[in-house]
Amino acid sequence: MTTYDPPRPWIASYAEGVPDDLEPVSGSLVDIVEASVRDYPDAPALQFFGRETTYRHMHEQIERAAAGLKAHGVKAGDPVAIVLPNCPQHIVAFYAILRLGAVVVEHNPLYTPRELRKQFEDHGAKHAIVWSKVVSTVQEFPDDLAVTALISVDVTKAMPFGTRMALKLPIAKAREARNALHERVTGATSWESIVGFEPLPQAHPKPKTDDLALIQYTSGTTGTPKGASLTHRNLLSNAAQARAWVPSIVRGPGCVVYAVLPMFHAYGLTLCLTFAMSMGARLVLFPRFDPDMVLEVTKKHPATFLPLVPPIADRLLKAAQEKGVSLAGTEVAISGAMALPHELVVPFEAATGGYLVEGYGLSETSPVLMANPVAENRVPGTVGLPIPGTECRVVDPDEPTKDVPAGERGELVVRGPQVFSGYYGKPEETEKVFVDGWFRTGDIVQIDEAGFVRIVDRIKELIITGGFNVMPTEVENALRQHPDVVEAAVVGLPSDHSGEEVVAAIVVDPGKEVDVEAIREFARGILTPYKVPRRLYVVDELPKSLIGKVLRRQVRDSLLNLNAGSS
Repeated sequence: MTTYDPPRPWIASYAEGVPDDLEPVSGSLVDIVEASVRDYPDAPALQFFGRETTYRHMHEQIERAAAGLKAHGVKAGDPVAIVLPNCPQHIVAFYAILRLGAVVVEHNPLYTPRELRKQFEDHGAKHAIVWSKVVSTVQEFPDDLAVTALISVDVTKAMPFGTRMALKLPIAKAREARNALHERVTGATSWESIVGFEPLPQAHPKPKTDDLALIQYTSGTTGTPKGASLTHRNLLSNAAQARAWVPSIVRGPGCVVYAVLPMFHAYGLTLCLTFAMSMGARLVLFPRFDPDMVLEVTKKHPATFLPLVPPIADRLLKAAQEKGVSLAGTEVAISGAMALPHELVVPFEAATGGYLVEGYGLSETSPVLMANPVAENRVPGTVGLPIPGTECRVVDPDEPTKDVPAGERGELVVRGPQVFSGYYGKPEETEKVFVDGWFRTGDIVQIDEAGFVRIVDRIKELIITGGFNVMPTEVENALRQHPDVVEAAVVGLPSDHSGEEVVAAIVVDPGKEVDVEAIREFARGILTPYKVPRRLYVVDELPKSLIGKVLRRQVRDSLLNLNAGSS
């Protein structure tokens, strides 16, 4: 049992029914699905374009897929890549990999070939379960990265028969919709053949609590991929902490969770994939956020629990108002990844009759560390309270063993069962982020008397746009590859729509005519769209330190002043 040395003023602010602490977890993530199968075998586990899959049928598919993966050489401890959007096959693949004691490695299916290749270089997985749209990208990897078992997933095969038939109609709109979801492939194993095996014998050993379960990539501070190593204990604990935070939500078929966030992202993965399955919930899967699709589901199955980011809440509210669709019955929406404006909370809660509260976390912490109470005493502008079992301190960033006086600003350091053990294959990077067993978040915070945490600054220069992390170094490296760009500094500037937007200041070759849009177009060929700078500013020089390091904070301040002067 963990000993809590620092004071925990936040416990007095917990909502009614939230425990002070949690018992240590046991078993593995496989057990949470099996518990829901035992308790609710005929209840809907998954819903995709209206097609439902019961817990019993989902579990059978997991066991069959595990047997298929085993036949293709997957063993306990092997990293297995998943490159999929939100779809039923994603959940089945995730738990089938874990059933074998293997390790899931999640990837963004919209990554460019270069971005995807960098992650495969890091983890070295030889087995990959890949969206048909991405299969050719993986097939074109160099020989030293060759995937020996490449499994292609056609997500349209999980749709209802009528929807599949509609996609085959000889009309432009249907063809466009199908092309967005599927691509013909050769030279890969079909997902259908994988789930065609006889189910895995129940006697096949299951993973243990402290086994590695997931490698979750985060840009960190260097711009190179770093995989946060998360164990079954980490992810089970975070799911249990989330359940404890919302005691008003009852486990079982009445619980409906919307997966509008991508499940390759730590936030969507924990709250939609592990929390929802542990609740025996109906998980409604959306391959991308489409307000009309969400509203159509809301008419019949309003969300009991809705993880989102502020832009999604805003678009959903506006679409509901425009179309005259009621959001009533949406009980608890939890917002993360960027600041939640109070002027959005008020109308959203009025429309739903439920709560919209802000939380906070990082990939390294499975990811949830804090959330506002699902109660009247939540505090706008804060990320809430540390959730049960989470220890926090506020320390001097320059002397991280030294606490700052109560109420003062300092770096947030944390401990808890959801905190990762380190970066995959990177002991030196791991050592940098821990001090005496406490994880350094890199965020500057204040904790008030009631325990509410306010983030006031970041030590790390990470940009968070639309809920996604962007490392300036990676974008700068891409921009510098353009022949006209001599130097680049990338920063995040405040945005009403996405929290922050990626902006770059560049120094160009003095003898060249500058076409800013051409430089942005060049960057699009290297980077995922959300990483491409929304604005480029051409400057004569960049501010630098005595040792020649670009001072991004000064760049950011200059651009803020420039924008303030032009507004």
